[in-house]
Amino acid sequence: MSTEKKSFVQTVGSFNKTFWLGSFMELMERWAWYGVFTLFALYLVGSTDKGGLGFNHIQKGNIMSDITALLYFLPIFTGVIADKIGYKLSLIISYTILIAGYLLMGEVNTYWAMYFVFLFVAIGAAMFKPVASAIITKSTNKSNGTLGFGIFYMMVNIGGFIGPASSSYLRSTYGWKLIFIQAAVVIGINLLLVLFFFKEPEREKTEKESFGAAIRTSLLKIWEAVKDTRLTVLLILMVGFWTMFNQLFYTLPNFIEDWVDSSALSTSISNFWPGLGNLLSENGQIKPEWFTNIDALMIVTLQMFVSYFVIKMRHVSAMIRGFIIAAIGIGITFYTNNVMFTVLGTMIFAVGEMTTNPTFSSFIALISPKGKEALYQGTYFLPVAAGNFLTKLISGNLYQSWSDKLSLLQTEMKTRGIEMPEITESFTKNDYLTLAEQKLGMEHWEMTQMLWDNYNPNKIWYVIVGIGIITIIALSIYDKMVIKPKEKAELEA
Repeated sequence: MSTEKKSFVQTVGSFNKTFWLGSFMELMERWAWYGVFTLFALYLVGSTDKGGLGFNHIQKGNIMSDITALLYFLPIFTGVIADKIGYKLSLIISYTILIAGYLLMGEVNTYWAMYFVFLFVAIGAAMFKPVASAIITKSTNKSNGTLGFGIFYMMVNIGGFIGPASSSYLRSTYGWKLIFIQAAVVIGINLLLVLFFFKEPEREKTEKESFGAAIRTSLLKIWEAVKDTRLTVLLILMVGFWTMFNQLFYTLPNFIEDWVDSSALSTSISNFWPGLGNLLSENGQIKPEWFTNIDALMIVTLQMFVSYFVIKMRHVSAMIRGFIIAAIGIGITFYTNNVMFTVLGTMIFAVGEMTTNPTFSSFIALISPKGKEALYQGTYFLPVAAGNFLTKLISGNLYQSWSDKLSLLQTEMKTRGIEMPEITESFTKNDYLTLAEQKLGMEHWEMTQMLWDNYNPNKIWYVIVGIGIITIIALSIYDKMVIKPKEKAELEA
């Protein structure tokens, strides 16, 4: 048997049609998801006269956090369903749910209606998630698996960039409803692909085991893994990272829209490249979703480069450094209302994410007992789910109290004894802001700076970065107390 290593081109050529189809469907699914989710925080709290739903940040936090947390927890069950009924049928069910769900999201406008429709979408996404990974696993082998999952991860981020970029154009040109129609159309393409081109890969038959028994087996396997203290402590520590990371999607778009004056940057870009300026800007400001989208663009262009340096480090050392970089980046974005620091902070955060996230998955594999690698990898999404659930405490309750411009303005107007109408369907958030500017005799950004100076809405950065610092310290202690002694014992053995 030849042991000659394959070249890069040969390795790429070794992937079968199912692999490329699965990777493309992942790109499209992420296009649809992030095309909605990256702008979702803006849509939920946006003024109703501009097509938003006018919710407060607590309602926004509940919808985004509760449902997304459930999405990452459900694959424990939906993975079992996929094994029982087959990948093709699972994908058809998933895509049908997603198409209907995305279309409904563009139609509902009350809190509980959106809560349950988004839950419906999450069920569809949870049906897709384990199948997508399983397709790649079954379409690769030891000789091409590393590159295969690298391509798969790249597809995730390409979709994660294209989705918000196209949605940004659609919502400012045609209105919010078009981003949900777009998501449904993109998933519709996936449905056609799976109906006409997808062939069921070989999988382990489990017909003899009932569905209930299969669920119990799945839960028992997770329990078996988390009984390992080393793994459980690591998973708990990663909750801190995901809580911090989620602020990029849940909180930062609202913070930018409320407090960051990007008119100078918008003017500079428009003068240099008018077409790009028109794409990125609305009403003289860079649209908030484009700042968040810097993260996806950085990952698409730099992940391979960052990974090259990270593989030379100890896993825990790389994760600690990634946490530090991410905490610095996210701290900068919330510390100041200077637009250039918003850009810089997001770029720094992306480097921290690229350093930490892939290393976490790799580290789980490293500490897994031989023969239990898949079992331990199954716990990966537990801290992701917990981190999403806890995110609402910051993006919802805390932001509403400390950083929401409308709430702070209402407090300021009451303090000054200036009477203002209540916000209703006929008197929107934007109407309130405009009337307040008139009564205060201030331009919009003059009033915004006054509120910034009086209320320090950026103090939310203390909590966000504080979570990062606690995680860094805890991970350092974990490394010193658990991992380094284990490494030393293995060297001496």
